[in-house]
Amino acid sequence: MLRDAEPRPRAAGLAAAEDIDLRLGLIGDNIAQSKAPLLHETAGRLAGLAVRYDRLVPREHGLDFGALFARCAAEGYRGLNITYPYKEQAARQVAIDDPLVRAMGAVNTVIFEADGARGFNTDYSGFIAAYRQVLGARRAGRVWMIGAGGVGKAVAFGLLTLGLEALSIVDLDRAKATDLATRLRAAAPQLPVTFADSPDDLSGPVDGVINCTPIGMVGCAGTPLSRDRMRGAAWAFDAVYTPLETQFLQDAAAEGLTVISGYELFFHQGVDAWQIFSGRPVEAAQLRRLLTEAGAGPEG
Repeated sequence: MLRDAEPRPRAAGLAAAEDIDLRLGLIGDNIAQSKAPLLHETAGRLAGLAVRYDRLVPREHGLDFGALFARCAAEGYRGLNITYPYKEQAARQVAIDDPLVRAMGAVNTVIFEADGARGFNTDYSGFIAAYRQVLGARRAGRVWMIGAGGVGKAVAFGLLTLGLEALSIVDLDRAKATDLATRLRAAAPQLPVTFADSPDDLSGPVDGVINCTPIGMVGCAGTPLSRDRMRGAAWAFDAVYTPLETQFLQDAAAEGLTVISGYELFFHQGVDAWQIFSGRPVEAAQLRRLLTEAGAGPEG
């Protein structure tokens, strides 16, 4: 019988490997509330594998991203998830087989093989699955996107698959916005891409509004776009999933927009990452139910 789906307590630091089948981890900042350990350890139990999944914050180990990444490779990790703000750095540390992921320039899933580290982007596939789950075959249309970092790149390329007609980008780091636009134009030369200096400067007809910044997550309260700016749009997506109901999505729902929770991206990218890590499928409905029962789902 499956044990209660709770992550095991783990000691601080990179402890020696235990009697486990699969050692995994998440590198990122502000990840204390991440449900990724629970998702992957639960998927492991469903597959009959003993999985250990560590939260790894570079500054807590006195290392930069590259040094912590190399340490994980040396200490027997099978794979890593990568989250804010390291997805673009990760892409420079790995071999990437998929030309689409190379075009994005961001990686959120890594496996360590005998010949080195290989990178994937399950944010891309996870976003497409989350969008279609909620909106079906509806075309993405004209979109305002705030945040052009690692997850923003994956979401933007996902939008190309979902019928993106025009994209307006805001990022405090204009170089990131420009880099994303260059990558998108290489993949879709006819796509209209514009920039705004701030969310208040976004203008023109819009179908979808997207937050791909950390604003709204636990420890970074607020919203990047005021409620009145959402008026007239049809749908909204927030990449943040801790908390599940961000101010951004609450405002969007209050304005009558159909909302796509960041939890759905988290769940679907996690299922895809699990299959890369383990080579084994997982029954998604059962995994979702167990996560919800453990208080880590949209109804938890």
